[in-house]
Amino acid sequence: MNERFHRIFPEDKPLIAMAHVPPLPGTPLYDADAGIAGLIDSLKQDVEILVDTGFDAVMFCNEGDRPYRFEAGYDGVAVMSRVIVEAAPRSIPFGADFLWDASAALAIAAATGASFMREVVTGFYESDMGPWSTDAGALLRERRRLDADAVAIFMNITPEFASPIGRRSLHDVARSTVVSSIPDAILISGPMAGAEPDLAALEEAKSAVGDDAPVLVNTGAKSTNIASFLSVADGAIVGSDLKVDGYTWNPVDPGRAKRFVEAARG
Repeated sequence: MNERFHRIFPEDKPLIAMAHVPPLPGTPLYDADAGIAGLIDSLKQDVEILVDTGFDAVMFCNEGDRPYRFEAGYDGVAVMSRVIVEAAPRSIPFGADFLWDASAALAIAAATGASFMREVVTGFYESDMGPWSTDAGALLRERRRLDADAVAIFMNITPEFASPIGRRSLHDVARSTVVSSIPDAILISGPMAGAEPDLAALEEAKSAVGDDAPVLVNTGAKSTNIASFLSVADGAIVGSDLKVDGYTWNPVDPGRAKRFVEAARG
């Protein structure tokens, strides 16, 4: 089950940096004056810093497309694919995400040559966007149909902006996800972008899955807490702490990015 993950990340405890795509065309905060060329330019600058700083991978996500939706439009998939192809690093792996449409994320990953994708693909939730129902079975069958078996699927089982419907513990959800949904990695998040999960939640998920699947911290990793998280987690995805003033939608700050990597490697 871990074959895809370890093929992408042969070293222990990989650090994956977020490349947050500014708002896409048609979304409320899109900068029409900068246009698509502006999206690409800003991403290239961030990615260059992240590669130079020493991250193991970069993951592209349409973080700027607030308010988020469950279904991506054709235009969103097309523009995300274009900007990723234009801005993707050549020296390290990269991944793709599309909030909150797992099928779109998979299609983008397959089209751009991404090594992995991230999304919420299991469970049923109440959320800021309304009732949220997922379908891991359909997604993994679509991966096979697209001949994209090499794309690893990272499953976020504690999604931001949402709460699960049901009474199962995180331990039971994590174990069930590994058994029934065949994740290439499990992700543990805080309540929203940039918010850290409880260390106890990571410990609970890791104790449930053991070595059957990598468990990564998905939000809220900072230079000040990453050592604690990596004492439990098998890696980390980080975005907000790398930005100017630690604000999710700002550009990457080279000094903060360097500080994070040094704290994690130390």
